[in-house]
Order: sequence, then structure tokens, then C-alpha cells
Amino acid sequence: MRKLLIWLPLVLFLGFIALFASGLFQPDDRIIHSRLVGQPLPAFNLPAAASDRPPLASSQLAAGQPRLLNIFASWCVPCAAEAPQLEALRAAGVQIDAIAIRDARADVDAFLQRNGNPYARIGLDARSEVQIALGSSGVPETFVIDGKGRIAYQHIGEIRADDVPMILDRLRSAQ
Repeated sequence: MRKLLIWLPLVLFLGFIALFASGLFQPDDRIIHSRLVGQPLPAFNLPAAASDRPPLASSQLAAGQPRLLNIFASWCVPCAAEAPQLEALRAAGVQIDAIAIRDARADVDAFLQRNGNPYARIGLDARSEVQIALGSSGVPETFVIDGKGRIAYQHIGEIRADDVPMILDRLRSAQ
């Protein structure tokens, strides 16, 4: 029995190494799959977040045309980084609405002045209630909404230049 106990630390160590090595060689799925894809948007009616844009309600996103719903904040650095891509999508004819979270109107106005304003409507989600109901975990996030007000795709993180063609494809397939 004593001879077996002497080998126990070595066996445990080798087992740990085998477990660690198996994790290195398994393919890793880094895509977060949203359970809300295919589901209708939660009902909301938000006040205007910017001085020159109207407020946003969920009923406006079920108007027959696919569109983007961007979750952003004026204090979010990646939100500023994705601004040129949102402008490129708007220039391509994409309707984009937005929800500003935990923000103030003056800060949203200043952010839009610095980074451009591709949005048709912007709602203010002061306590992140709509953001949480959408299953959004942070900013920025962008949702493709089909013409019936259902979530067709959720893009987590900023939109990069190489994401633009994929998002345009997602919008086309949401029609």
C-alpha cells in the first residue's frame, strides 16, 4: 500500500498535464450564441437620447424593413471606434436606430458631434433595462432586426471594417 501512495503524486500530476493538454488541442468555439435570435424584441418605449433625433419604441422596429439596432454609450471607446463602419452602413442604405445606455443627453450630443450620427432614432435607456432585456452584456452591440421586429442576428463588440459585408448579408437574409 505504501508503494502505491508514493506514486500517487506523480499520477495526479500526469492526470493534470493530460487534462491541460486536451484543452490545448480541442477546437474552441468563441462565438456567443444568443438565445434571443428568432425572438421578438421586448416591448419598450424610450425617450429621446439626442437633441436632434426622435425617441425610440420597439413598435417602430417592426415596420416591414430590416434594420440595425445599435447599443452604445458616449463614454464607450469601442463605440467611437465603430462609428466609421456605422456611417459606411448608413451610406449603403441601412436604416440604423440606437439605444444609448446610462447616458445624458448632453453627453450623447457631444459624442455624435465628434463621431458622426448615422442614427434615425435614438432612445435613452438610463438604467439599462432594455439592454438587459435584449440580452446585451455590454457596449457596443448591434442587432439585425427583421421587418417583423424579431432579432435576426446579434453582433457582440464593435463593428470592424471586415464585419460590414457580413452585416449587409445578414440584413439581406432578414428580409
